[in-house]
Amino acid sequence: MFELLIAVFFAGMGLYALAAPAAMLRPFGVTLDTGTARSEVRAVYGGFGLAIAAVLVYASRVPEVRTGVLITVGAALSGMAAGRVVSVFDERTAFYPNWFYCLVEAVAAAALFGAV
Repeated sequence: MFELLIAVFFAGMGLYALAAPAAMLRPFGVTLDTGTARSEVRAVYGGFGLAIAAVLVYASRVPEVRTGVLITVGAALSGMAAGRVVSVFDERTAFYPNWFYCLVEAVAAAALFGAV
């Protein structure tokens, strides 16, 4: 049940982003100087992360939706990893954080696809 382990990571990301949005993006060199910017991080990383965690937990308990949820979340993680790979054509980035998170996203996507 890889979905529960991945749900824990999404929940951790979500809670961290809600509590400390500036710290969430600090490793990427992004500063959040306005309330609007912090609100965006809370929404996209916080709220979305918690929602994905909840959907993964739900999928682990309701077999009828499991396949669809795992494919959907796996596709989202694949898209995130692919977006990071695109940066290789435009930017030179260090292993951490870009490639570290690319690897995490790719491994999580593969685990979800493999669990279908």
